[in-house]
Amino acid sequence: MGSKLMIIIVAFSMILLMAIYFIVNPSYEKSIRSKYYFEMGEYNQALVLAKEAFALDVYNRMASTVMAQSITSLKYVKYIEMGKDYSGQIDEIAAQEFISGADKAKIRLMCNIMIESYVK
Repeated sequence: MGSKLMIIIVAFSMILLMAIYFIVNPSYEKSIRSKYYFEMGEYNQALVLAKEAFALDVYNRMASTVMAQSITSLKYVKYIEMGKDYSGQIDEIAAQEFISGADKAKIRLMCNIMIESYVK
């Protein structure tokens, strides 16, 4: 019974020490904050904090991971925004009674840009 209690106390102490280390260490504190911003969808803020954390400690894997994920997420956000913009322009052209050859070419060009921009 005593050895089980001792194991639980040691395990809890180790977890507590690790938590204190993460909170006190400025690199890990920034990387935890960057992870929070990433999860909330604020990729720019997450990227800034992850870069700061990585600059403080290049061995901080959390900062490195959040930085890479934020860069990838920002690429997708930019792609989606570009698609919405093009979709709005295509809707405006499609609402016209007559669609000229130039407008058809413009639609084709926008579609080709979106297809070529998509990374598989």
